[in-house]
Amino acid sequence: MKTYLPPKFIIERDQYRCTQCQACVSQCSFDANYYDAGDDEVRSREENCVGCHRCVVFCPTNAITVRENPSSYRRNESWTHEAIEDIIKQSETGGMLLTGMGTDKGYPIFWDHLLLNASQVTNPSIDPLREPMELTTYLGQKPDMVKLTPDSMDIETEITNQIKLDIPIMLTAMSYGAISLNTQKSLARAATEAGTLWNTGEGGLHPSLRKYANNMVAQVASGRFGVHSEYLNMARVVEIKIGQGAKPGIGGHLPGEKVSLDVSATRMIPQGTDALSPAPQHDIYSIEDLSQLIYALKEATNYTKPISVKIAAVHNSAAIASGMVRAGADIIVLDGLRGSTGATPKIIRDNVGIPIELALAAVDERLRKEGIRNKASVVVAGGIRNSGDVTKAIALGADAVYIGTAALVALGCHVCQQCHTGKCAWGICTTNVGLTKRINPNIGTRRLTNLLNSWSLEIKDMLGGMGINAIESLRGNRLHLRGVGLSDTELKILGVRAAGS
Repeated sequence: MKTYLPPKFIIERDQYRCTQCQACVSQCSFDANYYDAGDDEVRSREENCVGCHRCVVFCPTNAITVRENPSSYRRNESWTHEAIEDIIKQSETGGMLLTGMGTDKGYPIFWDHLLLNASQVTNPSIDPLREPMELTTYLGQKPDMVKLTPDSMDIETEITNQIKLDIPIMLTAMSYGAISLNTQKSLARAATEAGTLWNTGEGGLHPSLRKYANNMVAQVASGRFGVHSEYLNMARVVEIKIGQGAKPGIGGHLPGEKVSLDVSATRMIPQGTDALSPAPQHDIYSIEDLSQLIYALKEATNYTKPISVKIAAVHNSAAIASGMVRAGADIIVLDGLRGSTGATPKIIRDNVGIPIELALAAVDERLRKEGIRNKASVVVAGGIRNSGDVTKAIALGADAVYIGTAALVALGCHVCQQCHTGKCAWGICTTNVGLTKRINPNIGTRRLTNLLNSWSLEIKDMLGGMGINAIESLRGNRLHLRGVGLSDTELKILGVRAAGS
């Protein structure tokens, strides 16, 4: 017999304001609001509420309030409300608990304990409104030195293929199926307009998005969904996905409920079946195997595409990254503990991996000590929330960053963590035709380009305050960082000094 669980949220409806228009009923994809025809009244099924606030936003008379349920179990620091409810759910289902987005546990966010330097007198600041400020970033292998021709009129050193970004921010891997086509279209168009890249994720490329392929990263994951020669050759970058921050060490999972006819055609799998990526790539069991795949992809694309390799941030990321560079990777992508996803076991999301800040610092330091830092660019993801995080990541050693959750929030996401259900009330993480229409690609593109433009302006302001006129001058320059509230061990790993020193 099913055990009753109290609702997580309380829906309060002001009957003096409510006009029974049923807007909340039509907007709620989780059936938390319904119309009782017998009593001619709109009512609530609070046990279905996920706290997405769609009904609150669209109520024309502001009659609805959604708040957390104040009811609680007896206070116990070990047996929390969440721990008890997880056990109750598993005793009912006998399976793993799935969730979406990134971990919501209170692990330290090191970005919030790092502060940027500012110039005052000896090194005057720069006004970005009156002086040029360079955010252009190039990804790919770079020579340790450049040799000119005898007449100094040309470069003699052979430069490998470089990817130019107008801003050091890219839109991270989110596959069609995990997110709606209109959401992916918004990402693709925004990246194209902003002069940066968007990533297909492991779901292949929908035919309607081919026009944006010049700003596309084509991902090759263990399931090889949607991977074919044309897909690889259309992209600017090909990315081998070994792991991701929300689920290190396990494969991808797109529930069958989200595999529509269109998604199945794009991924080249049967409709309605779970899209399960194996935990390992079955042709990669060593660095030598990885090297073979890297060069196979380079051969398949006539050596015109940089090859990126993505791993989750784990305790030996630095050693792995060193091997990846030596295996021929042009770009290393690190995805940290707070990275989000469409579906993952809750226990994995909350307990496996390490924060991106620590992994980035360790990788940058290792590659520098081995003298191979210029052999590959480093891109980080997993919990980048604002332009301050971007700037600190670059000072800590990244060439650029990926953003995912921030981009979805710009499109309307309220981080209700129900991505795996396919019922996203905001039309983002769903393949339901009716819900998908809630994302207008024209509006979505504008909102995303506004976000990227805003962050670019803020980064220029911070650079100017540091007396720097080019983002390249900040990369790996940890002297511009100071730590606050960090232990000596943490400061040592991050490679930064304590504030005041």
